Amino acid sequence: MSAGDFDYDANGAGYAQQRRPDPRIAAAINAALGDARTVLNVGAGTGSYEPAGRYVFALEPSARMRAQRPPGAAPALRGIAEDLPFDEGSIDASMAVATIHQWKNLTKGLSELTRVTRGPVVVVTFDGDMLEQYWLSHYAPELIAAERYRYPPIDTLRAWLGTRGRSVEVRAIPIPSDCSDGIIEAYYARPERLLESAVRQAQSSWGFVAEEVQARFVARLREDLRTGAWDERYGALRNQPLYDGSLRLVVSVPRELPRLVK
Repeated sequence: MSAGDFDYDANGAGYAQQRRPDPRIAAAINAALGDARTVLNVGAGTGSYEPAGRYVFALEPSARMRAQRPPGAAPALRGIAEDLPFDEGSIDASMAVATIHQWKNLTKGLSELTRVTRGPVVVVTFDGDMLEQYWLSHYAPELIAAERYRYPPIDTLRAWLGTRGRSVEVRAIPIPSDCSDGIIEAYYARPERLLESAVRQAQSSWGFVAEEVQARFVARLREDLRTGAWDERYGALRNQPLYDGSLRLVVSVPRELPRLVK
C-alpha cells in the first residue's frame, strides 16, 4: 500500500532521468539550510537536491524510488514523515522537496519535522492559487483542478510551521526556461516536451486525471503546435528566461536560532 497519495512503487519509473535537480533551485535550498552539518531529507525520492558536504539522513517509503538513487548518494531508510525515527532536536536542518502534498497526514508530518529539527525546516512546495495562470490550464483544466486540491494553502503551511517558537518565510522560486527538474511548469517555454510520455510519467499530477483527459491533452497540444496556435497565444514564453509560477520555498526557523555545531 502506498505511503502517500501516489503509488511510486507502481508508477515511479523514470524519475531519476526526468526529475534531475536544477542547480538554481538547488542553490536556493542549500542557502536556506544555513550552516547545518546534519540534514534530514524526508520524501527523499531519488536523492534530488540533497546537499553535498553535509551528512544527510534520507527517508523514502518507496522501494522503487530508493532503487533509483545514484551511486554515492546517502543511504535511504524506509520511512514516512508522520513517524520520524529521530529524537527531538537531534537534526541540524531538515528538507522536504515536492513531497508534502502527497503525505497522508500533513499536520502530523510537519509537526514531526519541527520536533526533530533544531534549525531550519526547508520545504519546497507549490502554490495552487498560481496554477490558473499557466497555459496548461487551457489544455487540461482537470489536471489543474486536481493539483489545486492536492497542494496545501500557503497560509496553512505558515501556521503549521510557525509552531514551537518558529518564524516562517515564504519566497517564490523562479523557474528557468531550461529547468532540468521536470515539474509541470518546467516546460512553460518548451511545450513539445509535454508530448513525451516519459516526461508525463515522471509527473504524479497525471495520475489524478482520467486517461482520456491525458489523451485529449496530447492530441490538442500536438495539433496547436502543428498549426502554430500555441505560439500565437503563448509564444512569447519561449524567449522568457524565468517563469514566476507556483514553486515556493518555505523556510521555518526558531526565532532564536541556536548556533549549529561547527
